[in-house]
Amino acid sequence: MILLSNLMVGVAAVLDMLLMILMFLMLGRVIISWVSADPYNPIVRFIHTSTEPLISLVRRYIPRIPGPLDWSVFIVFILIVFIRSFLVASLFDYARVLKGM
Repeated sequence: MILLSNLMVGVAAVLDMLLMILMFLMLGRVIISWVSADPYNPIVRFIHTSTEPLISLVRRYIPRIPGPLDWSVFIVFILIVFIRSFLVASLFDYARVLKGM
């Protein structure tokens, strides 16, 4: 049981770290959209190509709302926060329960 518990803690920690990195990439995308960044800059291209699959997935299901804001980025950000607070926290709690058995 301890081995399974430690495995779950490891998976939860890696998932939490990946989601945190994705949150920072989304924040970088928002900041890049506010300034006139060079689209040929390798950092700008990396942020755009790494976040575009998620944003385009949300745009496919959520209609575009007229106005200056792109709500798909906000929805992806909220989904990341939800996954971190629900799935990652549940994995940590379940691992704690397994250790106590």
